[in-house]
Amino acid sequence: MYSRSSEPVRFERDCDVVMVPQGDQVTLPAGSVGYITQSLGGSYTVFVEGNLFRVAGGDADAIGKEPVPPLELPEGADDEAVEQMVWNQLRTCFDPEIPINIVDLGLVYEASVKPREDGQREVAIRMTLTAPGCGMGDILVADVRDKVEMIPTVAEADVELVFDPPWNRNMMSEVARLETGML
Repeated sequence: MYSRSSEPVRFERDCDVVMVPQGDQVTLPAGSVGYITQSLGGSYTVFVEGNLFRVAGGDADAIGKEPVPPLELPEGADDEAVEQMVWNQLRTCFDPEIPINIVDLGLVYEASVKPREDGQREVAIRMTLTAPGCGMGDILVADVRDKVEMIPTVAEADVELVFDPPWNRNMMSEVARLETGML
């Protein structure tokens, strides 16, 4: 959890966080002291009093960090450009315990963009987890939905959590397998 490269942090205000890996939502009070152990994709994993907690990007100010800036889409962007942005956003989603994005972990099976008559778009995503009983499953699904819905013109992201086919390490990218020593 903690290492010499972990950044010390003090909560500047009360902050709703999620316990890792249980997925329970709790509030850490202002003045809580800990260490940032992971800061990937705009969210933070913080080690406080022997526990890991995930701080959402929108609450980055609670630990003295800048919130994630809004996304911009070029004027007149087509569905292909939006789909590319969807995949880019998915690469900003990380399991709080594993410093590899969910795309490289092989957790995303499908992401498709469908235009609507009102000029907005709907995105359908099928994804899985490394383990069906993962306590962070709902948190990861919400993170995916929130990050995709940040994309201009995306009105709704429907994220379906599936377990068929079951995930296995062969679904990981070569880079991810190399980083985890599973190559």
